[in-house]
Amino acid sequence: MILMQIKVLFFASLRELTGIGQSVFEADGPARLDYIWSKATGGKAMPPNTLCALNMEYVKPDTLASDGDEVAFFPPVTGGQPGRH
Repeated sequence: MILMQIKVLFFASLRELTGIGQSVFEADGPARLDYIWSKATGGKAMPPNTLCALNMEYVKPDTLASDGDEVAFFPPVTGGQPGRH
């Protein structure tokens, strides 16, 4: 059986949280991004409001990734200065 290979990237604080910058996820069929997160991190819960991307497009965690895809996880976007216009 040939396994699919999906490139997985963790950015910023999620890299620190998981201890992973980049890995390759192998699956025997399409896999949901939230499942990939769980398997890649050894079962760690995905933090609330984590941003998910599939091939550089923001998607929901229940989106399916397939062979050759790139999955990326980003912390929620924050910032800006209150009161500035």
